Amino acid sequence: MTSRKRYWTRPASLVAALTLALTAVALPASAGPKDPARPITLTQQSAAAGLDDLVGGKSVVGDTSPIHDPALIIDDDGTWYVYSTGLLARENGGTIQIWSSHDEGTTWEYTGTVWDEIPAWIDEHFSGGPLPENLWAPEIYENDGTYYLYYSASQFGGNNSLTALATNTTLDPEDPDYEWVDQGVVVESPVTGLDPANPNKTFNAIDAGIVEDADGKPYMSIGSFWYGIFLVPLEWPSGKPVEDWQSRTVNLADRFIPGNPIEAPYIMQRDGYYYLFTSFDFCCRGADSTYKIAVGRSTSVTGPYLDKEGRDMFGGGGSILLESHGAMNGVGGQSVFGDYLAFHYYDASNETTPYIPTLGLQKMGWEDGWPTVDQGVGVPELGVVPESTRVREGHKAHFTARATGTPEPVAVWESSDDSGATWQVAQVTQRAERADDGTYTSVAEVKKAAAADDGRLFRATFSNAHGAVTTDPVELGVEAKPGKSRP
Repeated sequence: MTSRKRYWTRPASLVAALTLALTAVALPASAGPKDPARPITLTQQSAAAGLDDLVGGKSVVGDTSPIHDPALIIDDDGTWYVYSTGLLARENGGTIQIWSSHDEGTTWEYTGTVWDEIPAWIDEHFSGGPLPENLWAPEIYENDGTYYLYYSASQFGGNNSLTALATNTTLDPEDPDYEWVDQGVVVESPVTGLDPANPNKTFNAIDAGIVEDADGKPYMSIGSFWYGIFLVPLEWPSGKPVEDWQSRTVNLADRFIPGNPIEAPYIMQRDGYYYLFTSFDFCCRGADSTYKIAVGRSTSVTGPYLDKEGRDMFGGGGSILLESHGAMNGVGGQSVFGDYLAFHYYDASNETTPYIPTLGLQKMGWEDGWPTVDQGVGVPELGVVPESTRVREGHKAHFTARATGTPEPVAVWESSDDSGATWQVAQVTQRAERADDGTYTSVAEVKKAAAADDGRLFRATFSNAHGAVTTDPVELGVEAKPGKSRP
């Protein structure tokens, strides 16, 4: 059995990566972060309009790729953060990437990396062979005012891996106290002493997920392929394993099939149950990825975890929660915060970089004690389209557009002052409305039309994970104030 390798390349090398992927070489068809042509500066979206997210897919806009293995956390100030796997070949340092949203997870921006370079001790640890080209699979967890960021490093082709820890007292990069302090290794593999009856039993020390039991005792779920998913007891405030942790570690899940393709464990607690989310099958193959998310539950954090049919996840059980649908291929690498499931998928609708790993979000519902999602596929379709308007200088101007789609689409308004040759995100205030039938309406408001806005074009693009549709441009006319002539 071999460990995963997450491959990241810039758009310039994307064609080569895709060629390899399409000839069955296990390299993900992915790309490095694009330098955004402009920031997304929307002043609203559904959240700001007071609309709660529907159960099901949450459409996102802005900088949403390349994001692989997203770890989601919502801070006390309302900022949403995602931490994700670093870039290959130590591009941007190869360390964990950070993304943030200030409108309840709708609009995202890339905000940098945890460090400028991979810590030197990791290179020393792997000095006997190939050095890790990037850091993988982060997990972010808060306890008693400290943020614990777990991350992994590994060598390709085996389970010579480790998970390490960094801590911070704030997630806000603008805070003067912001600093990620590396706390060194947490666990490494291969490891011995997990099972006296089977001295060969080991795990691959990547893909950490943190959970506390009902008494506040922390545990780390971990594992990728090999002997599956394990649960390691930790202690606060160190965030590291307890003494003699190997003998107290539990093997939670094992598919007992060739290759044992199970990884990315994440456990959450809700209403007396612990829910174990895992990724089944194979990531990192672009169009050929077979990743999917499975779940089981237990009344004890240490298991056993059973699926809806009563099958033990230690033995092949696991109810499929989310899998490929529409343009979302190979969903997995998940984390959970509250009722929100974060994951990556390979985006078939991205015409510029097909199958680039992209952030996905689902607001889970709950039925009979089990999480539910909506895998409906509906490319956005326009209903009402905006019309040209003319207002007096200094007055408000409104444009209205309406669309349907599943997941519910998000509208982004753009403007052009060169007859449509170039477009930029419009500096407008948006108001969102939702009808009972799921129709989504977006109203863009120019608060004070200026003389310079005369002749400016506007258009709206409605998008979801499966596609996008753009309205035809319309014109804003601005009349000069009475008694005022135009230059």
